Amino acid sequence: MSRSLRRGSIAALAALAIASLSSCAAGTQPDTLQIKPDSAAATLGTNVRLNNIIVVTGTGTSGEATGPANVTVNISNTGADPVELQSITVGNGGTATFADAAGGPLSSIVVPAGSAVLVGGDGNPSAKIASVGVKIGGVVPTTFSFKDGQKVDVQAGVSPDKGLFKGFGPTPTPGAVPSKSATPAATTPGATTPAGTTAPATPVAGATGATTPSGAATPSAGTH
Repeated sequence: MSRSLRRGSIAALAALAIASLSSCAAGTQPDTLQIKPDSAAATLGTNVRLNNIIVVTGTGTSGEATGPANVTVNISNTGADPVELQSITVGNGGTATFADAAGGPLSSIVVPAGSAVLVGGDGNPSAKIASVGVKIGGVVPTTFSFKDGQKVDVQAGVSPDKGLFKGFGPTPTPGAVPSKSATPAATTPGATTPAGTTAPATPVAGATGATTPSGAATPSAGTH
């Protein structure tokens, strides 16, 4: 083989290798998989995929934090049957409670066949943790359990309610509204006189049989 032919073959092989690498890289980019960078993802069998798994804490949390948190995850189901998420456990026993988009309690979250469900955010079902200890910016072990007995274990990222995850964190509980002061009842006729207080008698003009105060002379009626 001539030197020019060898150079041509080497160039062709190099171009093919570059094209293959570019194709692989494109297939694993976050945009291709429709997931956010640095967020956990997992698969369940061949049809169910969990993307964007993040534990979202309250606004302003930092460092080591303990308190309420929400779990956000996008669950896609390309199979022919629905799948049912029954529980999410975060860290040491923090189990989520599910609610629908209107805030009503749910016992599980169903992902229909050939569909996807986003958990978290406005207008979506939610998964709320009453209290869990996490490290902001770190990861926390998280388990998703399904009705068929299968489980998915991941190291979910932890983020405060800001940036890409603004609106996905726990909603602060409104402070208790102070009760209004009791309004004193208006005095009504016949009200009881406080103990120890003598109620003055109201004289009745011209009343028949009225008692004359002791010691006072009763004027005699004049004769005509």
